[in-house]
Amino acid sequence: MDAIGMPAIDPMTMQECIEACSACEQACTMCADNAMADGMIKCASMCMDCADVCNTMMRMMMRPSGFDMAAMKAMLAACIAMCSACSDECGNHAEMSETCRMCAMACDACVKACQAVLEMMRESEAA
Repeated sequence: MDAIGMPAIDPMTMQECIEACSACEQACTMCADNAMADGMIKCASMCMDCADVCNTMMRMMMRPSGFDMAAMKAMLAACIAMCSACSDECGNHAEMSETCRMCAMACDACVKACQAVLEMMRESEAA
């Protein structure tokens, strides 16, 4: 932890996670629109929810000086869960929809980036 109680997290890892959340939000928004047009309501809804969660996660990470450890860890876990679920749903349509394939890939990248930040936070706490 640093002097103000923030965990020691590599700024580059945080930036990579912010960028992954942004990319996932964009991919999910595009996929939701496409899925809605194709009548895939569950996929569209899942993508809209994932876009919202990614946006919130990204915004929380952009204000690191005031975050609460427990809240940040819970939000990272929620983002991981939502992106995993969205990736699974979009993966079901990936062969017939390029948008779903790209969305699943963006979700998977976001999961990995959030897991990296979460792991750093856990290591920082243990130190």
